[in-house]
Amino acid sequence: MRRTERFAVSGANSLWHIYKTIPFWKVMRNFVVIQLARYTPFLGMKNWLYRTFLGVKVGPQTSFALMVMLDVMFPEKISVGKNSVIGYNTTILAHEYLIKEYRLGNVEIGDEVLIGANTTILPGVRIGDGAIVSASTLVHKDVPAGAFVGGNPMQIIRLKETEKSKVPSDQLER
Repeated sequence: MRRTERFAVSGANSLWHIYKTIPFWKVMRNFVVIQLARYTPFLGMKNWLYRTFLGVKVGPQTSFALMVMLDVMFPEKISVGKNSVIGYNTTILAHEYLIKEYRLGNVEIGDEVLIGANTTILPGVRIGDGAIVSASTLVHKDVPAGAFVGGNPMQIIRLKETEKSKVPSDQLER
């Protein structure tokens, strides 16, 4: 289960309540900063923009590829450890606006994690140190440290030897 906080709404769907949950000008500032960072080829500049203007926790030597899309509403709920690579066109979400509620959750990406291109990471998940997420994966639950995962829905493909004993055998692909 993902770690999200739920907030009920009444009447129109939760997206109609957006500016009751977050100030308009914060969304506009975040959007401009994220768009600048998506297109800049300078990794240090991206990290500086994310840390300084968005409150994202970014470890040293972490690399965000071109077109990475961070959560526009709540980027401060995202943290990425040191020496990780976030692949091309990956989306990292910290919110979900649904019909009768919206949900918020922290996204925690560990050290030396590799996220493949076109991956979507949902709110409330943790990706452990040394994990590898294959391209085009929907990360809808936690990823153990050292695991290799992929697919939609995401499945554990391989674990480090020390981690295998901690995961039920029905979650391991044969």
